[in-house]
Formats: sequence, structure tokens, C-alpha cells
Amino acid sequence: MKRMKSFLLLIALFAAINTHAQEGAIEAILNKIEANNPQLKANSEAINAQKLQNKADNNLPDPTLTYAHLWDSDNSERTVGELVVAQSFDFPTLYISRGKMNRLRTGALDAQAQAFRQEVLLQAQELCLDIIMLHQQQALLNVRLKNAEELAAMYTKRLEAGDANVLETNKINLELLNVRTEARLNDATLQAKLKELSALNGEEPLGAGRPLADGAPYGAAALGLTSYPNTPMPLDFEPLCNELLSLCPTLQSLSSEGQAMRKQLSINKQGWIPKLQLGYRRNTESGHPLNGVVVGFSFPLFENRSKVKIAKSEVSMMEYQQDNARMQATTKLRNLYEEAYQLNTSIKEYQQVFAQQQDLELLKKALIGGEISMIEYFVEVGIVFQSKANLINLENQYQKTMARLYQNKL
Repeated sequence: MKRMKSFLLLIALFAAINTHAQEGAIEAILNKIEANNPQLKANSEAINAQKLQNKADNNLPDPTLTYAHLWDSDNSERTVGELVVAQSFDFPTLYISRGKMNRLRTGALDAQAQAFRQEVLLQAQELCLDIIMLHQQQALLNVRLKNAEELAAMYTKRLEAGDANVLETNKINLELLNVRTEARLNDATLQAKLKELSALNGEEPLGAGRPLADGAPYGAAALGLTSYPNTPMPLDFEPLCNELLSLCPTLQSLSSEGQAMRKQLSINKQGWIPKLQLGYRRNTESGHPLNGVVVGFSFPLFENRSKVKIAKSEVSMMEYQQDNARMQATTKLRNLYEEAYQLNTSIKEYQQVFAQQQDLELLKKALIGGEISMIEYFVEVGIVFQSKANLINLENQYQKTMARLYQNKL
């Protein structure tokens, strides 16, 4: 009894270690892709450029320098020179308000960058989950292939000994051909997914391991992508939904944009404040230089027309967009949660059935012993392998659905 408890404890410990290893493998891959992905680098530069542009829009206009040289039409030796250096600028409070607005826009840009980052990392995470699925499918196909090869070899000998007929042997050989074809196609798909993952990483090494002969960066086992991490089904949707909505970068971006537009409305309401101009003037008309100060005002009689109304409409539009985006995000999360719940239920049902199912070796022994016919054997074996393939696909769909559900946590 003690030995049995120790054995079960070791199994549980091994399962926990394996689950932690899978989670660590995917996390390590996502960290490398975040550092090396060309799309993320390009988007980062685009975001930085937009931030600099926003700051540039709040700079002072360029100073002006004008010089006039006049001469008398009756006396060409008599000339007058005038030099004016001037700087125009808005009222100082406008620069302060625009600075606050730019900081809000910077927050919106950072949130947009985070949303784009999450999309790229989700794509990479789904690739990792597909690689795990294809690896498991390959293992299942290898079992099928080994089983078919053993039967084919045995029935070839039995046919030579006159203990089997040609129809049975041909059926087994056809099954062998079909399984080999499926295994080759599955392996080709697996290699393609590995190459896609490498491309997301900018063709940089993803981890330790020997590159494959056909140019794929690493195998699933070398990357640690052989089984799914433990992703339990959340019990309550509402608190999870509120948490994920609070982390949603799209909603954060819209919120910052809305605050920036309200600040823009405040700036437009100050549009009646005149623009100022200060400068230096030098004139030589009197025969000796005269120096002075230039002061000017620009009255916004036409330039600011309708700008307040436009800003009010933009604020209202953004409020509607925020409400719509929150509603759509909530609906999306609820649909993902319900889909994951149904998938998790089906997975448990399959696992329960498999726990009670007879072993494939028993079916093979029954066939060899003549207890069941070849047709019965293939029907039973086909059901078993198809059911296991269905379980692998269900687990993949569940993991990908959960990845999309938790996308805001990436």
C-alpha cells in the first residue's frame, strides 16, 4: 500500500514538473519572439515616430527675418535699410494644454503598441499549440504505422504459408499505405509550422537543439513543445471578464484618445486668444540707425471658426466608439468562455471513455487468434484511432480558445 502511494505521488510530481516545463517552454519562445520579431520592431519605430510628430506639433513656429533695402528714385545714392527679426507664438496656456493632450495621445499610442504586440504573441502561441498537436498526432500515427507494419509482415508470412487469403493481406497493405501517407503529410505540416515560428522570431535561434536537415529550425521535442500546459477552466465568468476588460489595450487606447479629444475641445475653446509676435527692428531711414521692438497680435476671426463644434462631435463619436468597443469585447470574451466550457466538457467525456476502453494489443491478439474477423478488427481499431485523433484536436481547440480568452494577459 505504501509503495502504491509512493508510486502515485511520483506520477503526480512528474506530471506537475512536465506541465511547468511546457509552460516555461512556450513563455521562453514568446519572450524571444517579442525581442526578435521584425513586425514588432517596425511597429515600435512607427509608434516612436508618431510620438515625435505629436511633440513637434507643439513646437514654436520658426522665427522670421526680413530685410528691406530701398533707394530714392531721384537720388540713387540715398538708400534706406530696414531689418526685422520676429518670433510669433501662441498664448503660453495653449502650449501647456497641448502638452497634456500629447501625453494622453502617447498613452493611446502605447496601448496600440501593446495591442499589436499581443496579436503577434497570440499568433506565436497558437503556432506553439499547433506544433504540440501535430507532434501528438505524429506520435499517434507512429503507433498506427508500427501496428500496420507488424500486421503486414505477419500476414505476408501467413499468406506464403497458405494461412491467410489475398484479400486480407491487400487490405492490411492498403491500411499501411494510408497510414504512411498520413504520417508524411502530418510531418510536412509540422515542419511548416516550425518554419513559421522561426520566421516570427526573425529566423533567430529559438532554443537549444540541432537544426533539422530540411532547414526547419528545431524539432518539437527540442523546443519543449510536446504536451499542453495545464490550463484549467475558470469557474466564474464575471470576475474574469472584468479583469480582462481592465487589461484590454484596445479599450485603454480608446479611453486615452477620448481624454485627448476632450483636451482638444478645451484647446479649441481657447481659440479666441490672440497669437503674439515679438521682435527687433532696425531702420536707417533718418540717416542714422534706429533700433526698436516689434509687438504684434493675430486675431483669430476666421481660423477658429467651427473648430469647437467639430471637437464636440469628435468627443461624442469617441464616446460611442468606447461603448461599442466595450460591448464587443465583452461579447467576444463570453463567446470564448462558453466555447472553452463546451470543449472542456467534451475532453473530459473522451478521457472517461478511454479510461474504460480495451487496449489495442488485445484487439490484435483477438485478430491473430481468430476471435474477430479482419473487418471487425479494422472497424474497432479505426474507431479507437479516430477517437484519439478527435481528442487531440479537441485539446488543441480548447488550448487555443483559452489563449484567445487570456490574450490581454500576454
